[in-house]
Amino acid sequence: MSNETTETDAGTEENDPQDAIDAQGDRRREELDDRIFEHSAGDEQEGIPFVGAGPGNPRLLTVAGKELLEEADLVVHAGSLVNSELLEEYCDHAELVNSVGKDLEELIPLMRDAYEDGDNVVRLHSGDPAIYGAALEQMDALEHEDVPTHFVPGVTSAFAASATLRTQLTLNEVSNHVAFTRPQGKTLSPEEDHISDFVEMGDVTTCIYLGTHAVRETMDRLLEDDHDPETPVAVIYHASWPDEDVIVGSIGDIADRVEEAGYRASAMVVIGDAVTGAGYERSYLYGDWANRGSSGSAGETEASDD
Repeated sequence: MSNETTETDAGTEENDPQDAIDAQGDRRREELDDRIFEHSAGDEQEGIPFVGAGPGNPRLLTVAGKELLEEADLVVHAGSLVNSELLEEYCDHAELVNSVGKDLEELIPLMRDAYEDGDNVVRLHSGDPAIYGAALEQMDALEHEDVPTHFVPGVTSAFAASATLRTQLTLNEVSNHVAFTRPQGKTLSPEEDHISDFVEMGDVTTCIYLGTHAVRETMDRLLEDDHDPETPVAVIYHASWPDEDVIVGSIGDIADRVEEAGYRASAMVVIGDAVTGAGYERSYLYGDWANRGSSGSAGETEASDD
């Protein structure tokens, strides 16, 4: 396959990441990658792993992620979004490169060249790279240059937030659905902002990423749409980090509470009755359903909510 190239200031030819992304997108429309049917998440695979560092606490890094970091020669990480304690504990032997401020035109050759030189390269994203991680464009650009890549899942901040709140994001008769979203802004138009729609459904726990700076604007829009101002809202700053802070309020007052605390970034906003965990009903799993299955096979009684 021929690769599109551009001339750099140094006079050498480099692949254009956008051309690579477009080409990989075209291929994806035509056929599925064979590796989808050959590997499962957590398998050892060739290439550059895109590892989720988790929400902050180094103990929430997965075993697979820990093993890959310990074997890495080069770790390209997401700057201050990754806890420095994690880098010190698992990456002190490796070369560390902060990806903040670097574009694809710089990152792709950096990782490609190191990999082709025989180094173990790890791309370390915060949380889970599949959630607002901008990982696939990097992977497509590398794959276009015959550098294999794969995902290694991480614990996303919404899950750390629910653990901190000591509640579930889904609760019987309270919340049947979970929405991962972000507020309107530079990368999301008003037409693409569905936060009000999710809240209106009533049985949805809405988890807002990248939205701490827009808490007041978001809550004002919800009030304008006649949502109950008493609907519970929690803002978890730096979930699982040493400086974690939890602010609990409602649609009507959470903006004042967040502004008083002074947080503008790095917090998860959770909206819905699951925030408090109040009013849920006992599940069928350990009630009538379980008793009904007690006379059946072991397989029937070992079913889960999944």
